[in-house]
Amino acid sequence: MSRRPEPAQDQDQDPVREHLSPAHALEIDPLIEDPDTRIVVCCGSGGVGKTTTAAALGLRAAERGRKVVVLTIDPARRLAQSMGIDSLDNTPRRVKGIDDSAGGELHAMMLDMKRTFDEIVEAHADPERAAAILGNPFYQSLSAGFAGTQEYMAMEKLGQLRSRDEWDLIVVDTPPSRSALDFLDAPKRLGSFLDGKLIRVLLAPAKVGGRAGMKFLNVGMSVMTGALGKVLGGQLLRDVQTFVAAMDSMFGGFRTRADATYKLLQAPGTAFLVVAAPERDALREAAYFVERLAAEDMPLAGLVLNRVHGSGAGRLSAEQALAAAENLEESRIVDQPDGKAGLRNSPDTYGSSESPARNVTDGGSPATEDVDGAAPEDEPTATDGERSVERLTAGLLRLHAERMQLLARERRTRDRFTALHPEVAMAEVAALPGDVHDLAGLRDIGERLAAGHAELSGTS
Repeated sequence: MSRRPEPAQDQDQDPVREHLSPAHALEIDPLIEDPDTRIVVCCGSGGVGKTTTAAALGLRAAERGRKVVVLTIDPARRLAQSMGIDSLDNTPRRVKGIDDSAGGELHAMMLDMKRTFDEIVEAHADPERAAAILGNPFYQSLSAGFAGTQEYMAMEKLGQLRSRDEWDLIVVDTPPSRSALDFLDAPKRLGSFLDGKLIRVLLAPAKVGGRAGMKFLNVGMSVMTGALGKVLGGQLLRDVQTFVAAMDSMFGGFRTRADATYKLLQAPGTAFLVVAAPERDALREAAYFVERLAAEDMPLAGLVLNRVHGSGAGRLSAEQALAAAENLEESRIVDQPDGKAGLRNSPDTYGSSESPARNVTDGGSPATEDVDGAAPEDEPTATDGERSVERLTAGLLRLHAERMQLLARERRTRDRFTALHPEVAMAEVAALPGDVHDLAGLRDIGERLAAGHAELSGTS
């Protein structure tokens, strides 16, 4: 028989995954149930599960009696699919199928960047000027994909939703970007561009007007516009100047609204949740964001550590699992009864009067060995089925060892973050075996968020 690993002495101790201390635990339910919490912003680097986290929080808050709208900026449309909606657009749509016994509602929408920009123009310009702006080629390029436009329009839409005072809670899924800091920086950059010196210079000829304006443009700006014309092209430069002239009365509004939304994010009713995966790069980005939020006096509720792995056999260490696997794989050598290996492998025993292959029977005649060289019946041998089971078991033990090594790496990464930012509360969300694609999956994520640690039944 093969040797089996001995169980750990302390059955209650998990040497790999440790629970967070109460001081570090992030309490999700008190946060989303608090009527003073009006905005929750889920932020972090790309690919860490912000959209799923935002949707799960919105669903959990709605099923606890709050009227919630989830604003996503995720172009993959996973939120619509998980909520059973064919598509999302710039208008909040009510989600069906939630438990509304507590009186809550759940609405969802996906930011349409260009449509939001168009709405701003239509709301702050007369019909004739609005038509001129919307038809301007430079405006069409700016509203569709200018750097920072998406983040700025996310802030605009957040301000619009909050001003309507129609929802108890707004959950925002920030735009996917290379850097999590873009959500804070981009609105200011776009506002500075629209209210900057270059725009004012381009606007100057239109403000002078008539022949005087043309004379000013030809004489006072000939060098600059010539250089810009070479870089941008003459037609694009004219489109920019036309756009700037039409937008003149709106430039101040962009900066004013950006500043107002920025102050809204600093208000006590707002809570930031930084979402990260238990990986070095993701937590490094999260650390930068935590520091930036502190510098900007923005209220940080805590960090959601997403997709944390766990094990139902955590008391079996990686070292023990590897040792057991090696034991099974070498069982025909190390597991023979004492003396058997020596007798079988020693050349001196074969052919001698004491050879075990020619034992004398009670009748005095030698007992012959089986013609195939098989061992006597009283010597147990491993069948093919037993060897297959041992090989399978050894493979599973090695997989378990890899899982335990992964858990150890995740714990070390988490502990480095908590050592740098001991003031940040944290909730761990266990990894799921598959993608979330319906309300049941979102509800499961919400339960894991509320539990705050990864050791749940069914942990993958």
